[in-house]
Amino acid sequence: MGVDGFFESLGEAVGAVIRFIVEGMSGFFGMLGGAVNSFIAGMSKALGVTPSLLSIVVLIVGLWLLYLALRAFIRRSIIAGMIWLVLGLWLLSGLIG
Repeated sequence: MGVDGFFESLGEAVGAVIRFIVEGMSGFFGMLGGAVNSFIAGMSKALGVTPSLLSIVVLIVGLWLLYLALRAFIRRSIIAGMIWLVLGLWLLSGLIG
C-alpha cells in the first residue's frame, strides 16, 4: 500500500510540473502571437496596405530586392544594381500605391 501511494503522489507531482510548463508556454506563445499581430497591423496601417499574408510576403520580397541592389552597388555593379533597384521599387510601389 505504501508503494502505491508513493508512485501515485510522484505521478501527480510530475503531472503538475508538466501542466505548469504547458500552461506557461501556452501563455507565452499567446502573448507572442498577439505582439506579432499588433506589429503587422501597425505596419500595415502605416503603409496603407491590408494586413494579409500576401502583402507581408510582397513587402519582404521588395525589401530583399532593395538589399540586392545595395549589395550590387557596393560591388560596383551599376547595371545589376539599377535592375534590382527598379524591380524592388516597382514591387513596393505596387504594394503601397
